[in-house]
Order: sequence, then structure tokens, then C-alpha cells
Amino acid sequence: MIRFILVLFVAFASVASAQDVADTEAGSEIALDIRLASDVVLDDFLWLNRLIVVFADSDRDPSFKEQMELLNERPEPLIERDVVVIMDTDPRNPSDVRTELRPRGFGFVLIDKDGVIKLRKPVPWDVREITHSIDKTELRQQEVRDAREADGA
Repeated sequence: MIRFILVLFVAFASVASAQDVADTEAGSEIALDIRLASDVVLDDFLWLNRLIVVFADSDRDPSFKEQMELLNERPEPLIERDVVVIMDTDPRNPSDVRTELRPRGFGFVLIDKDGVIKLRKPVPWDVREITHSIDKTELRQQEVRDAREADGA
């Protein structure tokens, strides 16, 4: 009987240990850099990051919720492309970002590293569509060429 209990204890400890490792690995997921518009100045990101700015008149806006879910489902391709997400859901207290970009209702804006607006959309976009648009830009194509040359050197 004691041997049986000991075997069960060892088996349970192995399963629990494996679960702890899985939980630790899941906890180390890469998170997208998401900031409030009221806390940022767009020029601070110039030549460092691409920006996805998500506007809505409320954080309860279904389009806003859907867009944020889409971005958080697959953050890795966005992180690879140096994307920072900026969100603004308070039109009553307009941030400098809102004042500069002047959205109406829900809006999605993609700004390249050079500060140029590359895309404006009135509907949510998924990560595949976003990364495809980024990959078509001259700056991204140059980054890819530079990375290939660095790997080959």
C-alpha cells in the first residue's frame, strides 16, 4: 500500500512539474508594446518604430475591441517590424496624437518609421494585412536587404 502511494506521489509530482514548466513558458509570451496616446509624443518614435494608432470614441466600441484582439492574437510579426501600438479612446480629452491625426469614430492609422502615414482604415485589420502593408514599404524592404547583407557578411 505504501509503495502504491509512493508511486502515485512521484507520478503526480512529475505531472505537476511539467505543468509548472508549461505555465512558465506560456507566461513568457512576447507582448506587444501598447501605449496610451496621452502618454506619447509621435516624434519620439521617429526612425525607431512604426506606429499603429487605434482610435475610438470609447473603449467599448466593438471595432476597437476587435482591433485590439486582432493585434494581441499575433504580436510576433508586429514586434519583428518594430511596431508600437498607440490607443486613444477619449475624444472628450483630445491627446496631441488625436489632434494631429484628426480621426472620426473608429480609425486605424499606420505610420512608418519616417513619420509618414502609410494607411488609414475605418475598420479593423488583421495582422496579416498589416504586415503585408508594412512589407511593401521602401523602408521595410531596405531593412530586409540590410539584414540579409549582415547575415551574409
